[in-house]
Parts: sequence; structure tokens; C-alpha cells
Amino acid sequence: MVLPNNIFAKDAMQAATLVNPQATSSVLLVCEHASNFIPADYAMLGLPEDAKQSHIAWDPGALELSCHLADLLDARLVHSNISRLIYDCNRPPKALDAMPASSEGRVIPGNENIDDNERARRIAWFYDPFKTLLADTIASMPDKPILVTIHSFTPIYNGQARDVEFGILHDSDSRLADLMLEHASTHTKLNVMRNKPYGPQDGVTHTLKQHGVNNGCLNVMLEISNVLLSSDSKQKEIASMIAALLSDALGKLDKNEVAA
Repeated sequence: MVLPNNIFAKDAMQAATLVNPQATSSVLLVCEHASNFIPADYAMLGLPEDAKQSHIAWDPGALELSCHLADLLDARLVHSNISRLIYDCNRPPKALDAMPASSEGRVIPGNENIDDNERARRIAWFYDPFKTLLADTIASMPDKPILVTIHSFTPIYNGQARDVEFGILHDSDSRLADLMLEHASTHTKLNVMRNKPYGPQDGVTHTLKQHGVNNGCLNVMLEISNVLLSSDSKQKEIASMIAALLSDALGKLDKNEVAA
């Protein structure tokens, strides 16, 4: 499948966006699954409209939550503008689920037979600009950033209800996650769990590793049940809780540890 070079001009889109570039906080928010946008040339990947609105195409409520957090913390926010069915920006190019042929048991017809040229095209047009914007943002910040990635998850997965409501995830660097888990009960009555509903073994910590661990930055991935983000008022409530919890946890860190 060959797409025109003016795809984003035609659709008035760009691959990734930096929000609040003049922010003063050391916190850098990232939302890889912010959008369910599928360029018209991809003909919805052969899917009906309901699939585009479902969790398989994006993380419902995650962008709105991220924007509220950016306001509360005066933090920068980098987010993708493309559906993860076109390219999942929280996956490296070699990962099969970067352009999934199926998701949650649903076949994605437009992704079933992607050749090497199309795979390279999507990486160049959708993943590389996101990766570059995030890397450039990190490099431009006066202090070493504290990387916080924001996601939402479906409370029922493959027919099974999930107990977790708020997941705090980490890869090899658990410093910030440990403190957030330690103090979570002070800020919320939600069921908070470590590395749930996903963990490093599921390949979900790509952004944390590439832009956080590899740069020596404190980092954490936050997963919120999307039923808790179904309205603006709920999104603001969760944002306030996360902002308070994150500030509390960061306040417990030694200044040298934050800058390390």
C-alpha cells in the first residue's frame, strides 16, 4: 500500500505533538495511545467504525487525562496523533504488535499482510517523528526529566474482568513506582497494583526503557481503567489524584537521586 507524501497535509495531521513546551516542571508526560486517527488512505484497515471507537484502536480518556495533568503540574506532554492499529508508538519497530494483525481476538484485515516496504513506511511516517520529538524534548529540558507515561485499559479483557483499577508499572528502574505504590493508599481508594494489568514481560515498557532507563531518568507508566475516565469530571478527578500522588512520591526522593 503506497500512501501520498502529503498524507498529513491532506488530513490536517502531524504524527506527534508537544503540548505546553514552555512548562517549568521536570515531569515529562507521554501519551503513546492518545489517538484513534486512521488516515483515510488506509480505509479503516478494513474495520467497522465501532472498532475505531474501541480500546483496540487507542486508550480512551488517556489524552484528556494527560492534558489535565499537564495543566496541574505545568508539565510538557508529548503525544502521538495516530491509532496504535497503524503504529503502536510504545513498541519498537521489530515488535510484531507494533502493527498488529489482530487485537483482543479481532482480526485487523489491513495489517494481515504488511510487506517490508509498508512496514518501513509506517515506521518512517508515524513512529520516527514521535520518537524524535520525545528525544528532542528530553534533550531540550534544563533538568533531567521525570518520565511519566499515561495509558488507559479496558476493565474486561478477552471476556475476563480485571481486578486492578490503577496500575503503576516499571521496568528495571522501580524507584518512582516503588514510592508511588507505597503512598498510593493515602491518595486513593482504588485498587492499585504493581505491573498490572500488564508488565515488562508483555512488552509494554518500550518508552520507559528507551527514553527513561537508557537516559538515567526516573520513570513510571500509569494505567487507569477507562471506566474511570468516561467524563471530563472523572478525568479531572483522576488527574488531581495522580498529581498529588506523584508530587508526594517525588518529595520523598533525595534531590541527588532525582538528578542522578
